[in-house]
Amino acid sequence: MNAVEEWQDALSESGELTPDVVDRILAAHGERGAKALDAVAEERVKRYNDFTVVVGHEDEYVVEDGACQCRDAQYNLDVEDPTALCWHAIAVAVAERVDRVDYHDMWYSDVRELL
Repeated sequence: MNAVEEWQDALSESGELTPDVVDRILAAHGERGAKALDAVAEERVKRYNDFTVVVGHEDEYVVEDGACQCRDAQYNLDVEDPTALCWHAIAVAVAERVDRVDYHDMWYSDVRELL
């Protein structure tokens, strides 16, 4: 079991961000983990009928099946390493496990057209 699976299992089991789980996330992901925890605390993880989106400071990032198309994920992370996640993917994984996803009964593709 890798470090990501360990914190995800611990978080699924507790259902809340305990100090131990927060420490595990930060140990595994550093600054990316801190940004993800901030996004969850600020309720910036949104689920639409078609996508889950993390609202960043400059754009919104679609996360599907644990993968993100942000520049960090595309250029800086090793796709072969299951522990290498961008902060958007970490935020979704955390928010789902602590029931902090903001649900919207609409299609993100429709919302995106309005932006």
